[in-house]
Amino acid sequence: MRLISWNCQGAFRKKAGYILRQKPDILIVQECECTEKLLFELTAQKPTDSHWYGSNLHKGVGIFSYSGFRFELLNIFNPRFRYILPLRVTGNGQMFTILAIWAMDDKENRKASYVGQIWQAIHFYAELLDDTAILIGDFNSNTIWDRKDREWNHSDLVLALAGKNIHSIYHTHLRQEQGKEADPTFFLQRNKKKPYHLDYCFSSKNLCDKVQQVSIGSFRSWIKHSDHLPLIIDFNL
Repeated sequence: MRLISWNCQGAFRKKAGYILRQKPDILIVQECECTEKLLFELTAQKPTDSHWYGSNLHKGVGIFSYSGFRFELLNIFNPRFRYILPLRVTGNGQMFTILAIWAMDDKENRKASYVGQIWQAIHFYAELLDDTAILIGDFNSNTIWDRKDREWNHSDLVLALAGKNIHSIYHTHLRQEQGKEADPTFFLQRNKKKPYHLDYCFSSKNLCDKVQQVSIGSFRSWIKHSDHLPLIIDFNL
């Protein structure tokens, strides 16, 4: 199973063909238009199943299946955690849970911005964090921004998930240290001199053990399409 997450920086209908060349089984897209606006180019493959959520019809989170997988938004979904979608995924003899993530600013509640939003969500969705859990998307956070005056930070999030035996696939598989990632996933203002690692896939250990390959798209290939690079995970399920 190939799982891809990509913040497309809007206008996904014009960019779908590029990411679909990577042949995802499941594709998670941040800053994606609602499905009614997704009039794909004739050359783009149509998804076999999809789900979209957002308060802005032009920018939300889209989840697309290009194989036999089907999605169900769980009843426990709480819109207070904007763009963190708990989905049951079934198909191809598999069943697991994905939390599709696009961590956002929250001007009304600063504690619920970015990593704080994810921190609160993993506690609300604690019952879903079992041995079939995947959390994937644009977290908009990194250990380099840890601050002691915050009630929680990126390192706290990593430790809390580790307590559930859920780990970052990129860091585990490629033996990287949080905050010292060799591979950026985001370039501020599409500037190669402003790189950051903001996109993650955390999974329960038994799924982490089934990872065959982890890769991140190249700056040269993707920067003309978005300020984010795609995160690509191959599982042997």
